[in-house]
Amino acid sequence: MTIAIKSKPRQTTQPLSKQRLRLWIRILRAARAIEAEVRERLRVQFEVTLPQFDVMAALERKPDGMTMTELSRFLMVSNGNVTGIIDRLVADKIVVRQAPADDRRAIIVRLTPRGLKQFTAMAKAHETWVDGLLSEFDAGEADTLIRHLDGLSSRIRNGGSRA
Repeated sequence: MTIAIKSKPRQTTQPLSKQRLRLWIRILRAARAIEAEVRERLRVQFEVTLPQFDVMAALERKPDGMTMTELSRFLMVSNGNVTGIIDRLVADKIVVRQAPADDRRAIIVRLTPRGLKQFTAMAKAHETWVDGLLSEFDAGEADTLIRHLDGLSSRIRNGGSRA
């Protein structure tokens, strides 16, 4: 790995547990910094919120649409949160609500052609932004970090640890 890291030299050797705690804090700070930057760029360039972008991204993956319950489960948020976002996207003619013929109680939401076109432009910009924000990592470094973080996520989900 060829990542050049500049940091203040530590005066004392920290226990491994403290080093790992610092690592977790750095991961969290980096994720929050990237999210804040993307959130601001979406607001300024496209006049949408990050949650609206996330809903549009989920719907883009399912051209036949999703029920509100499927959408809230996919995004891991409450139905109430999704309802407010969908209300705004419907008002902006980005999303439509439809009742399926076989179940009038359910509501399917899907992107409109206008919504798909707008999301496609946003997704392209989003990819460019993230690419720029992470441009200091070459392909090998990115692969290594992805592998480590995937492994960490998997171990956490499975309740185990490597230590």
